[in-house]
Amino acid sequence: MDFARLWLGLLLSLVTALDFNYHHQEAMEAFLKSVAQNYSSLTQLHSIGKSVKGRNLWVLVVGRFPKEHRIGIPEFKYVANMHGDETVGRELLLHLIEHLVTNDGKDPEITNLIDGTRIHIMPSMNPDGFEAVRKPDCFYSNGRENYNLYDLNRNFPDAFEFNNISRQPETEAVMKWLKMETFVLSANLHGGALVASYPFDNGVPGKQNTQLKGLGSLSNPATGTLHSQSLTPDDDVFQHLAHTYASRNPNMKKGDHCKNNVNFPNGVTNGYSWYPLLGGMQDYNYVWAQCFEITLELSCCKYPREEKLPLFWNDNKASLIEYIKQVHLGVKGQVFDHNRIPLPNVIVEVQDRSHICPYKTNRFGEYYLLLLPGSYVINVTVPGHEPHLTKVVIPEKTQNFSALKKDILLPFQGQLDSIPVSNPSCPMSPFYRNLPSHSAATKPSLFLFLVTVLHIFFK
Repeated sequence: MDFARLWLGLLLSLVTALDFNYHHQEAMEAFLKSVAQNYSSLTQLHSIGKSVKGRNLWVLVVGRFPKEHRIGIPEFKYVANMHGDETVGRELLLHLIEHLVTNDGKDPEITNLIDGTRIHIMPSMNPDGFEAVRKPDCFYSNGRENYNLYDLNRNFPDAFEFNNISRQPETEAVMKWLKMETFVLSANLHGGALVASYPFDNGVPGKQNTQLKGLGSLSNPATGTLHSQSLTPDDDVFQHLAHTYASRNPNMKKGDHCKNNVNFPNGVTNGYSWYPLLGGMQDYNYVWAQCFEITLELSCCKYPREEKLPLFWNDNKASLIEYIKQVHLGVKGQVFDHNRIPLPNVIVEVQDRSHICPYKTNRFGEYYLLLLPGSYVINVTVPGHEPHLTKVVIPEKTQNFSALKKDILLPFQGQLDSIPVSNPSCPMSPFYRNLPSHSAATKPSLFLFLVTVLHIFFK
């Protein structure tokens, strides 16, 4: 019996062993299917849709309960290869999958992470583009766009400008996916630079306005746009997230490793400060999907040689793991009526950092708020009732792979049979552009524009 178990363990390791080569669609599918089959209690493989050419957009879910959401367990995702010629992230996510499933039960950090997190991994959002690359290049290859020649990272609705562009099948699939899951944290893996970039990617330049917190005369109070930046109400959290990843990557944290005259202090940048981007995926996640997403540029060369892949894995493994753990920042819980019935579609926001598209409880009455240690007031709003305020204190050291748990019991007289839905789905329109109070955003500097002009077109 012991020999049989040993042989089975060896067989499983051989099936899932992954080499450091580029894996085209057939090989990638074979690997994902072997993992799903051999770790069936730990994983679920499914396609969220198809590319223009009919290739599956595969997602592998890793977690103790991979097939369904469980109350209190946050949803995390990684997405790579939305530009088909930016290839490092695709391979890193395949190796991350192998690392997770083979270390469960062996490495306490990985085991605890899997116990408390549902991790969704999409190695390629643009499989048609990847397969279209015939001559890999460090700067640009055919295959960046999808089969219809659309840049998928310019294809989402935008909160600052109208983006009247034909929505592509890959984009539509991701948008539908975001509605199906309660994603809390995400990262989008790219190549062509070495930096962790955080929202906003876009902004609205305008006329001069009053000073913002005494820091300058050109500002946008609606978004915090100031001095060539476009900042979210959660800027402190986003800066923490970007630094968490960059600080553990030995080359990214240098800030100038690519030797292209662009310096990113500590390997971090605000997206708009780097250059404005219309229709990007990270802004869409934050505004419309209640999901904090940053963009990770992982290689100076978009499509490096295969022999360099082990170096990229060594540089990024610790960052990839530590970033997933950040989904447990802040506070989480459920909102109940006085009979302890969970309330969906209830607005749950932190005072002084409200979102333009309010964050709401999911169908289980759950909320997740990513917050750094400190004191906060949570404002729970139900149509037809007075706002309910709850003070929370996020400790310096959170519990083991869990945010602070804070259920909120609302003092309603009598059971609520239904909750009126206020603004059930925020319209896909440029909210910030239309705000009466909206004003000036300082445009990125001319120098920065000139030294990154090629990257603006080919990122």
